[in-house]
Amino acid sequence: MKAPKVIISGGGTGGHIYPAIAIANALKEINPAIEVLFVGAEGKMEMEKVPKAGYPIIGLPIAGINRSSLVANFSFPQKLIKSYSKAKGILEDFKPDVAVGVGGYASGPLLLAASMNGVPFLIQEQNSYAGVTNKFLSKSAKKICVAYPNMDTFFAKEKILMTGNPVRKDILEVASKRSQALAHFGLSADKKTVLVIGGSQGARTINEAIDGGLTSLVNAGYQVVWQTGKLYIDRAKTAAEIFKGQVYVSDFIYEMDLAYAVADVVVSRAGALSVSEICLAAKPAILVPLPTAAEDHQTQNAMSLVNCKAAVLVKDKDAREELVKETITLLQDADLQYILSQNIKQLAKPDAAREIAEQVLKLVK
Repeated sequence: MKAPKVIISGGGTGGHIYPAIAIANALKEINPAIEVLFVGAEGKMEMEKVPKAGYPIIGLPIAGINRSSLVANFSFPQKLIKSYSKAKGILEDFKPDVAVGVGGYASGPLLLAASMNGVPFLIQEQNSYAGVTNKFLSKSAKKICVAYPNMDTFFAKEKILMTGNPVRKDILEVASKRSQALAHFGLSADKKTVLVIGGSQGARTINEAIDGGLTSLVNAGYQVVWQTGKLYIDRAKTAAEIFKGQVYVSDFIYEMDLAYAVADVVVSRAGALSVSEICLAAKPAILVPLPTAAEDHQTQNAMSLVNCKAAVLVKDKDAREELVKETITLLQDADLQYILSQNIKQLAKPDAAREIAEQVLKLVK
């Protein structure tokens, strides 16, 4: 019997790409002969990150709807038609047994073509508020894997499977990596560490808040690992220059397992991937949701933790004034750190990638 062929589509941000790669890795663990092809959006980060993970990818000329400028959307119908036509050609060439959509506009044309051409597909929705593409495609999906309760608000109840979000396996083992992590980041073993992550593209408000409060953090006796994204790296490096050995700055941290291992407190956006990783790493966290995220889904993600006393929320509009103060308060409160850590650990789903991969293979005819 020949090995199954699987197409995985979606992308645009790390929150879509890394779960997709985790699913592909889990498929390969189940059956190393499985052929996996990714389909993403031309010019987006998946075109770099997916080949780095060892998988082939084809880009579509699709773009998202620009919510702030109607004029910018004039070319959208043309891009959609072109992308659908190219997706149809990819299906004819690759002949997949099953398709997987991980959200983001890049998955739209491919899954639409799959539904029109009899290829069964599964959707993986990372957020607590379903995206437009996934809501539209859910009617044709065979299964929908979700990470939050009450998703029958968006999807047919009988299709939903509560699997959690797939994340990189190395984050499961962070407790044993602290010494290695301290050495990697060049930090001290006798100081508490704040890990600041603004998502795969950085976060201006968080960056500006940390920039303005760096002296306060260091003077209070803490050290910082700060992922800035590309747009803020130069300013951050200048700000951190006088704190050698106390502040580590990078535009992108590939060794996220070590970053979580060294962290006593995490400051983060509330994208689905970040939230899932923090749950698995069981770290006390302050979440600053991105208010412009589609349907304000990051606030919904954050509130699902806050309501379980599993995280602290600082609104984006208050972050420049409040974030560093809240971070120092949490670093000084060992009891609250313990409570947040224990509660967030209960929400972790360590086997999500494997469960989703098994569901994908059940759809192979």
